[in-house]
Amino acid sequence: MSGIGEGVADLGQGVLTASALEKEQRLVQDGHTHESACLNCGTALVGTHCHACGQAAHVHRTLGAFFHDLLHGVFHFEGKTWRTLPLLAWKPGELTRQYVEGRRASFVSPIALFLFSVFLMFAVFHSTQGGERPADVRSDDRALSRQVDELEGELARLQDRRKLAASKGQTTQELDEEIGEHRDALAAIRAAQGENVDVQINGTRFPRLTKAVQKFRANPDLAIYKIQTYAYKYSWALIPISVPFLWLLFPFSGRFHLYDHTVFVTYSLCFMTMIVILAMVLGAVGAGSVAPFLFFVPPVHMYRQLRGLTR
Repeated sequence: MSGIGEGVADLGQGVLTASALEKEQRLVQDGHTHESACLNCGTALVGTHCHACGQAAHVHRTLGAFFHDLLHGVFHFEGKTWRTLPLLAWKPGELTRQYVEGRRASFVSPIALFLFSVFLMFAVFHSTQGGERPADVRSDDRALSRQVDELEGELARLQDRRKLAASKGQTTQELDEEIGEHRDALAAIRAAQGENVDVQINGTRFPRLTKAVQKFRANPDLAIYKIQTYAYKYSWALIPISVPFLWLLFPFSGRFHLYDHTVFVTYSLCFMTMIVILAMVLGAVGAGSVAPFLFFVPPVHMYRQLRGLTR
């Protein structure tokens, strides 16, 4: 009898084990798991997130969970954006002060907002810029032709003066330098016109300019694309360039440090970038006459930011 009892007990234990395994397998197949330790770092879980690395306690491996995370990320960022932009526009000093003092969870970080605004500015510029009209090209060609005529006339007068000075035995060094500069300038303008450059490049001031003009004239779309690419890549350089100028306002202040100045400058540049975006949009919709008034907005904004930060 004891053997039968032990067999029944073993059978019951096996059923319970199989049930537990089946339940665990069902949870895994269903895409939902309940862990006691963080799957990322192995720390024992206390609460809904790991206190060591910050990962969520439970991982959901379902397609619905994927789209839930996607929407959560989008609207979470959007919520931060709509809390950040009004303060950036109307109370920039308060936004800067709160971020510097550590209240950051509700706001978009200045560098993230700066990179997004720069990307948006170039996207709007690419979408709103118009092609060069034939009338504009003809006007530019006429202006270049007038400059060529003026330079040729001046060059001829300089050459006459040099001949006269040489016949009298006077020094011609200064005249030779002026003649060389005029020839270089004439060569650069002719290159811009797309003509064959027959003038010798003597000086060291214009050859690079001439080559750049030739390349731009040969493929203007590629040149504009390169300018946009380099401007986008090095736009971050505006931040370290601007920080020293702000530091000059508080050179011996123990209250504000370089980090504070950097946050101030970055948020300020974000707003200036958005002003440029607004100006381009106004020009695209035919309201370009309003854009010049935006020139007065940056000084007022900087004043409000300084006042809100220092009070």
